[in-house]
Amino acid sequence: MTPGREADEVEVVPPRIPEQSAAASGPKHAGIEAGLGAELAPVVSGARRRALRDGDRRIDTAHLLHSLLECDPEVRAVFEGGPQLARLLGYLVQRSIGYGLRWRSADENSGAVPAPARGSWSPVAADAMGEAYERAVLRGDERARGLDLLAAVVADPRSRAVEVLGRAGVDLPRLRERVENGHEECVAGGDAG
Repeated sequence: MTPGREADEVEVVPPRIPEQSAAASGPKHAGIEAGLGAELAPVVSGARRRALRDGDRRIDTAHLLHSLLECDPEVRAVFEGGPQLARLLGYLVQRSIGYGLRWRSADENSGAVPAPARGSWSPVAADAMGEAYERAVLRGDERARGLDLLAAVVADPRSRAVEVLGRAGVDLPRLRERVENGHEECVAGGDAG
């Protein structure tokens, strides 16, 4: 307690990891989270925390992939079992504790966009978020789900998530096929209910 304060006063301590609103992520990406479903809120929050904790300038697709794997059982289900998931998560953890150090000096884009403030979205991650929403709209949904975001993340060859998946030995064409089949099963299951 600070000297001179009353014993019943509570001192407010700011959080260790600052929360950042979508608007604070930059003017271009202010509405980026608007088309995401409630199930993606923890994914976005986890990706944001991971980027801040790791000291990365931007939230990138590898942060999104890591959070998707942790938060979404439908996403985990499209991977080919425990060993593949364990290898992939191991790679993502390595990335967050040191492997990603070499990425901190480079942005996940073509280099044409100047680096914004810490914690904003990389252009590739922002594009994936927009693509996820577009996929949901084409399916007739108002909000994107985890499989929409995963499909968008793995569709872009510039994404760090694609690099991590490749290094972890994931067959990308097979994964893309499984994501599409997962979408079809989700739509069929949703229509039946």
